[in-house]
Amino acid sequence: MAETKPTATAAATKSISSVQPKKTSNAISWIAPLVCIILGYVIWRFMIGADANFTNPDKAGGFWPSHEGPKSNLARMYQGGIIVPILIGFLLTVITFVIERLLTVTKAKGAGNISEFIRKVQFHLANKDVDKAIAECDKQKGSVGNVMKAGLRKYKEMISNSELDTEQKVLNIQKEVEEATALELPMLEKNLVFLSTIASVATLFGLLGTVMGMIRSFAALGDSGGGEAAQKLSQGISEALYNTALGIGTSALSIIMYNVFTTRIDAITYGIDESGFTLTQSFAANYK
Repeated sequence: MAETKPTATAAATKSISSVQPKKTSNAISWIAPLVCIILGYVIWRFMIGADANFTNPDKAGGFWPSHEGPKSNLARMYQGGIIVPILIGFLLTVITFVIERLLTVTKAKGAGNISEFIRKVQFHLANKDVDKAIAECDKQKGSVGNVMKAGLRKYKEMISNSELDTEQKVLNIQKEVEEATALELPMLEKNLVFLSTIASVATLFGLLGTVMGMIRSFAALGDSGGGEAAQKLSQGISEALYNTALGIGTSALSIIMYNVFTTRIDAITYGIDESGFTLTQSFAANYK
């Protein structure tokens, strides 16, 4: 009897996981911000800063033409300075990652209600019908279903295992669920760091653009006099505040969407935890 324990331990150690790492590429996290900032400059320079939007355009062009006499509020945004295209790039980056995360989190949520899915699995396990429980996971097609399916495969394997005791079998199922969870959660949280970072950085860049605009305004004030000076000052302040408005707007959108996604991810994470608890408790109750 003294030699049976090491044999059981060895069998537990050699249990092969059915969970396989997912081969995913995160190239979008490197390419998207750069492309968005370049696109931001193109929008600022050639669309907002088009010659037709000004009464006195700088025909020489160049990287940063000195257009004067904006015909619309959008054209006045151009005169906010070189920080404006960066802020437009930040806004486009936020929109890009919002769409990317929306698609990913929606797919991870799967089909139907998570709580209802777990109740169906519990029902099938109570009736000792593991195959129907696995079929429910195939219908769910989400992260909770993926984790549950990995656990159910190990669950089914442990039923026919005669070398381990119940406690060791439960530990094997729990380990399988933990490994599947470790592969699913990074996919859910990926790229959220961009939203949280831009939420802080966009406001600071907006303030930087405003300060730079104010410096230019007061420099112009010193070179002028009388009513013309007051006009240039008020115009410069108005143009500078476009940076603040764009920065705050981008930051607000980032914060709102970050909170939306973290809330939805927390709901999925809770479902994953509940699925693991369901499997271990069911096995311990049905296969003592």
